[in-house]
Amino acid sequence: MNISKIAILDYKNRPFIEEHHIKGIKEVVPAVEVVYALSANELLHKAPDADILVTYPYVEGVIDYCKNAKNLKLIHSVISGVDILVNSEIRDMDIRITSTKGIHGFPMADHVLAYIYSFLRALPVFGQSQRNKEWNEAAQALCDETFGKTVGIIGLGKIGEYIAKKCKLLDFRVIALKRTPVQNQWIDKCYSTSETEQFMKEADFVVAIIPLTSETKNMIGEKEFGMMKKSAYFINIARGGIVDEVALVNALKAKEIAGAGLDVFVNEPLQKDSPLWDMPNVILTPHAAAQSPFYNDRAFKVLIENLQRYIRGEELLFESERSRSW
Repeated sequence: MNISKIAILDYKNRPFIEEHHIKGIKEVVPAVEVVYALSANELLHKAPDADILVTYPYVEGVIDYCKNAKNLKLIHSVISGVDILVNSEIRDMDIRITSTKGIHGFPMADHVLAYIYSFLRALPVFGQSQRNKEWNEAAQALCDETFGKTVGIIGLGKIGEYIAKKCKLLDFRVIALKRTPVQNQWIDKCYSTSETEQFMKEADFVVAIIPLTSETKNMIGEKEFGMMKKSAYFINIARGGIVDEVALVNALKAKEIAGAGLDVFVNEPLQKDSPLWDMPNVILTPHAAAQSPFYNDRAFKVLIENLQRYIRGEELLFESERSRSW
């Protein structure tokens, strides 16, 4: 298939496309015009006739651009999440949507392990003691280890599998929750959603890594937190909307669970009046789990592969089916 113009709508707070990536695109499609912008209005002015859009899908105005770019045939997301696209008016338009997958497991697994080891070794408590210049020997009693601990993973896609692999190699017992259970060498047991209570009861760390869909919205709430051990921790590196945030706050306040490691939230940035900021048993990070100095170049390889496949009329990598399951 012919490509005359590729539009790039980048994220100004953290650009995903660099100059050498644009040169790489032109090496694959020599005659193509590449138009780069940091705002949807600028891009619509410069490239209303683009064939392909490469974007961070949460850039303000991206939906309006797509609705007005009449020649647009393909949107490629530089991240894995495309829920904002497939749940918009674009869903009913004749535009294909692909995403960037297969590269997030490395940093996201490290991020999960950072949460886990921080809680096991009481680092939030010791960190506060350090800020208070307090030699807190009493907190030594809070230190724990991996022996006998179970990590439960909700969702077992590529990222979930990589998390499972790293945890298993570090001597954790690993279980998973999936709508349709599967066999996996890194999983000791995979539960179906009808067995959610048993899954929750067994896990010392519950890690959520599922897409946000109509099916998974507020999937984890008061009932599910009530199923967890009081000594267990909840970790969310998926999407904030899969959790009932009010129920999470209540569970943390009531000490129904021991704590939480949260990288994603219903509203981002997290509002300054959120009680989560001041909870001593919570570790917050600003949607940073996938970040890595290697991210952009890894993502670029996926883009280039899909451009080559698109030109040849072949099946595209990671094309959205507009209805994602986990």
